[in-house]
Amino acid sequence: MKQHASEVGEVGDSKESPALLAPVGTVLRSRSNQSGCGDVERDACSMSQANPFHIPEIKPSEFAQFQKLIFDIAGIHLPEIKKSLLVGRLSKRLKHLGFCRFSEYYNYVINKAHADELQIFVDLLTTNETFFFREPQHFDFLRKRAVSHGGSTFRIWSAASSSGEEAYSMAMVLADTLGNRSWEVIGTDISTRVLEKARYGHYPVDRIEGIPPILLKRYCLKGLGEHSGTLLVARELRERVRFLHSNLMSPRKDLGLFDVIFLRNVMIYFDNDTKRKVISGLMPYLKKDGHFVVGHSESLLGLTNALKPVQPTIYCRNFC
Repeated sequence: MKQHASEVGEVGDSKESPALLAPVGTVLRSRSNQSGCGDVERDACSMSQANPFHIPEIKPSEFAQFQKLIFDIAGIHLPEIKKSLLVGRLSKRLKHLGFCRFSEYYNYVINKAHADELQIFVDLLTTNETFFFREPQHFDFLRKRAVSHGGSTFRIWSAASSSGEEAYSMAMVLADTLGNRSWEVIGTDISTRVLEKARYGHYPVDRIEGIPPILLKRYCLKGLGEHSGTLLVARELRERVRFLHSNLMSPRKDLGLFDVIFLRNVMIYFDNDTKRKVISGLMPYLKKDGHFVVGHSESLLGLTNALKPVQPTIYCRNFC
């Protein structure tokens, strides 16, 4: 793929297969004769499979089981008002697997033999809204922090990276500021579905709002032909960003230490005890002079004594 620092390239010029540029969805295997319906309900279940799928009602006890499950896995509190959201997202899995009741699906996902389905469950119930250069003041701070850095590799962690826009925004800033000096961006998320999209770095063109024009021109490729209306993050950036699967409730151990950690717009889904647990769990990954960044609607007040504010939503360790 030809990439010029001074002009916008074109996805259509790429030597990569177009199929490899498109985000890959989850491949779902079909199941048969596994409805799990009891004898009394077998005929009704067969009828529902032969005709358009009828979404079953979810019992309070079933909803409570799913509430506890997603809380135990991801720390996410799912209030009663989210019941219709849960039903809407999980009903497709019931249809796919041939189940008549939500309790059957629950018993299926908690079975250790069905770990793949448990991950699909998590993917469906986690929120993944993000966009490039969200809350731009944080990227202004990142640029200043990078300029003042000396010595070892400058490392940044996008700890809830979703589909990758935040991590690639970081990479654009570092590439523009540090150039070929040693730097690295790590993006992690609990959802394997969004991580797959992030690794491709291929987005609808309407996602570019917020990217400074000079960085857009330098680090993004414009789609042509069948890729019209899309953009591809330049290979030179994609190769400097690593996306890994990790759960904030129990982060993977091989991440190393970071100069800056972004944990933005995710703690709004946690109760205070979960927030404290998550923050405490991330502290071992932050360098002694490191900085911790949260979203503008979030605050660490009353949640930790390990960090002190240096400006709104930006904190540093007590050693800095």
